[in-house]
Amino acid sequence: MSKYKSIFLVFVIFLTIQTIIAQVEKPNILLICVDDLRPELASFGASYIKSPNIDKLAKAGRAFQNHYVNAPSCGPSRYTLLTGIYGPPKNNALFLRAEKGRGSNITIKPSMPEWFKKNGYTTVSVGKVSHHPGGRGGKNWNDDNVIEMPNAWDKHIMPIAEWQHPRGAMHGLANGEIRKNAGDMDLFQTMEGPDTIYPDGHITKEAINQLDTLTSKNKKPFFLAVGLIKPHLPFGAPKKYMDLYDGVTLPKILNTEKPNGISTWHKSGEFMKYNRWGKDPNVDKQFALEVRKHYAACVSYADAQVGKILNKLNEIGADKNTIIVLWGDHGWNLGEHAIWGKHNLFEEGLRSPLIISYPGLKKKGISTNAIVETIDVFPTLCDLTAVETPPFVKGRSLKSILENYSKKGHTAIGYNSTGNTIRTQKYRLVVHKKGGYELYDHVLDPLEKNNIAKENLEIVTKLKRELEKRL
Repeated sequence: MSKYKSIFLVFVIFLTIQTIIAQVEKPNILLICVDDLRPELASFGASYIKSPNIDKLAKAGRAFQNHYVNAPSCGPSRYTLLTGIYGPPKNNALFLRAEKGRGSNITIKPSMPEWFKKNGYTTVSVGKVSHHPGGRGGKNWNDDNVIEMPNAWDKHIMPIAEWQHPRGAMHGLANGEIRKNAGDMDLFQTMEGPDTIYPDGHITKEAINQLDTLTSKNKKPFFLAVGLIKPHLPFGAPKKYMDLYDGVTLPKILNTEKPNGISTWHKSGEFMKYNRWGKDPNVDKQFALEVRKHYAACVSYADAQVGKILNKLNEIGADKNTIIVLWGDHGWNLGEHAIWGKHNLFEEGLRSPLIISYPGLKKKGISTNAIVETIDVFPTLCDLTAVETPPFVKGRSLKSILENYSKKGHTAIGYNSTGNTIRTQKYRLVVHKKGGYELYDHVLDPLEKNNIAKENLEIVTKLKRELEKRL
């Protein structure tokens, strides 16, 4: 072998070794999605809530106090998170995306997990990460021929236990009860038993199993996404979590009045379908308190599952090289504006928790008040892992805010089937598709009681122009 061939061979071997080292050293990603979680956490100002595990994560990371989802419903919000682009305001947006790609020549841009898979990651989802738990369609959401996110996951898992299928687990109560007719199913319940009497206990156990597998047998960095179902309706949690709220005084609901004039108000149809024993929380204050305590119990139950997953991550030593993202898929009104549920463009419908933590983060535990949005998560994870950000992604990396909590964010936009909205530090503007505007001054009117659009048309025009540019 000639001298030059030997040098070339050594160079190739060196590059190969460097590539392997770089791949091994890339940080893992743990994404925890919590369904219907408004910022009802002690670390987000709700001091009456028992959420020690998520609060501990906030102390080890950066909590984004003004994070807004791009749509106030499960499907379109997760679409934005997982694709990095604004999607149609439909609950089945991810499913439709998959359907368009089946048996056609339509080009589908890589989703976030698919992008990381292409860049050397093992990708696994457990629970409700895309719209359906387990990421499949079909009558019972278990059809392997109908995949919500083609090419995204090496494994996408939904443990169903006694709930028979993913649809049953999604709308289940304790011990295998499945929703058939919502009107025959209790709005809330409290049951004695371990965490596994509800589906999230099984999702957590499987997530822990996957962490073991990914760290013991897998030589590549992992992207593990875990989707917890609670506090989604119906509200049910093991009794020990409801017991946490015995004797706890919840603050008064502010702004319980139905808005006058044009607004994003709706009739709380999803909530009102369930058996409410003939009670209306907009009228019956005691019943409203019971609903809120059951929601709180579900939050504490979800928090306990987060704690188990993070404890496992620490136990196996993977916390030393893992980026952790905890994300609520949208807000949820608990009586504000006389709404019980999601699907609205008020502040309560769009604001949700976002926490990012990773080794090397400086000034941990200090929250940021910068306005950010869900679409920013994809480019942020690319930035933090030194993976190239795809050109089609619309969000902005939050790395600079993670490094300097006092930095300003940017405007956040949102949409549903009735209109579009933009949120700045001072204002929220809602543009209705049928005509008309809502404008709220968040400095003077943080509860969004007074629509000042008519007397501030210049501000409306300016914000509308920016909104149209973004969408």
